[in-house]
Amino acid sequence: MDVLIHLFVGLHIIGIAALLGGFLTQLKAMGRGTARFVPAMLHGAATMLVTGVILVGLNQADDQTVNNVKIGVKLALLIVILGLVYVKRDDEKVEKPLFALVGLLTVANVFIAVLWT
Repeated sequence: MDVLIHLFVGLHIIGIAALLGGFLTQLKAMGRGTARFVPAMLHGAATMLVTGVILVGLNQADDQTVNNVKIGVKLALLIVILGLVYVKRDDEKVEKPLFALVGLLTVANVFIAVLWT
C-alpha cells in the first residue's frame, strides 16, 4: 500500500508542478496584460483533484489518520482554481487580478499542504 500511496503523491506533485509552472510561464505576459490560462494549468489542477481524492481514499483504507478539515480547505481552494481555469481557458487574455488570484490560491494550497500539521 505504501508504494501505491507514494506513486499517487508523486503524481499529485506533478499536477501542482504543471499548475504552478503554467502560471509562472505567464508572469511576463501578466505584466503586459496578455496572460492566459494555458492547458497545463487545467490539466495540472485536474490531476491534483483526481490524485488528491485517491490519496485520501488510500490513506483511509490503510487506517491512517486524515485531517478532514485540512483536506476540505485544500479541496475548496482547488475547486475554485479549477473552476476559474476551466471557465476562462479559451479566453485570449485573462484580467490581471483573476490571473493573480489563481497563482495566489495555488501557492496557498502548497503552503497549507506543507505547514498545516
